[in-house]
Amino acid sequence: MTAVWITIAVLAVGTFAAKATGTLVLGTRDLPPRALNVTALLAPALLAGLLMFETFDGEGGLVIDARAAGLGAAIVAILLKAPMWLTMLIAAAVAATLRAFS
Repeated sequence: MTAVWITIAVLAVGTFAAKATGTLVLGTRDLPPRALNVTALLAPALLAGLLMFETFDGEGGLVIDARAAGLGAAIVAILLKAPMWLTMLIAAAVAATLRAFS
């Protein structure tokens, strides 16, 4: 097995174990409202962090390139209330156009 597949297997088992542990420990008890608020905000915060890292990370620091332009185009499309498929198409077209001419 390669290191990638071993990593995927370990992460899959770890995720399953974490979910099973939470169910076994909490049982039928309800979480307090504050804990529910934290868990509701955790996924969007992690996704935003991953998005920023993947968009602006480069060799040795911050990089502004076609990915950032595509993200900007997607933000504008979302603000204009475009459908999600159109938003993705616009972002991909902007990024591809800039990559083709740079």
